[in-house]
Amino acid sequence: FLYYAYGSNLLRERLLLSNPSAALCAVARLQDFKLEFGHHQGRTSSVWHGGTATIVQSPGEEVWGTVWKMHASNLSSLDKQEGVEDGIYVPMEVNVHTQAGQVLTCRSYQMRDYVCGPPSPQYKKVICMGAKQNGLPTDYQNKLEAIETNKYAGQVPIMEEIEAAIEAKKINSA
Repeated sequence: FLYYAYGSNLLRERLLLSNPSAALCAVARLQDFKLEFGHHQGRTSSVWHGGTATIVQSPGEEVWGTVWKMHASNLSSLDKQEGVEDGIYVPMEVNVHTQAGQVLTCRSYQMRDYVCGPPSPQYKKVICMGAKQNGLPTDYQNKLEAIETNKYAGQVPIMEEIEAAIEAKKINSA
C-alpha cells in the first residue's frame, strides 16, 4: 500500500524503526490542506513531549510530504505508531500530486479531537531533517524551519533511537 507522510515519518530512519518494508516512492503535495500541531484531547505527546503534526482541510493551502510504498504486513505497526487503537489518529485516504504530475491515492492519518499546541524542538528537528533528506521544496523547508517550538529540553528517548539508526547507517555505508 502507499502511505503519505508529512510529520516525523518524513525521515526514513524514523519510519524504518517499526516499518522495515517502507521504500520511498515519491515526494508529493496534498492540496487544500494545511499542517497543524496539536495535543490529542489536550494531552501532550508522551513520545515527543509536545504537539504532533496533523493535516486539516484548508482550501488553497498545501502540505508537502513523502509517499512510501509499504508491505501490507506493516499496516498494523504503522497504525500502532499513529495511535489508531487509542483513537489519537484516524486513517484516511488522500490523493496527492507527485512532482512528476501523477496523482496517487495514499493512506494517511489525521489527529482527532485535538487542541493546538507547538511541537517540541526534537520533533520539529526530525520533520525538518526528513524534509531535507527527501528534497522537499526549499520554500516549504523554510516554512518548517520557522515553526515555533515549546522549547522542551528534557529527554526524548525516540530521538536517541533515531540518531542511533542514522549513526549506524553512516558506519555501514562507510
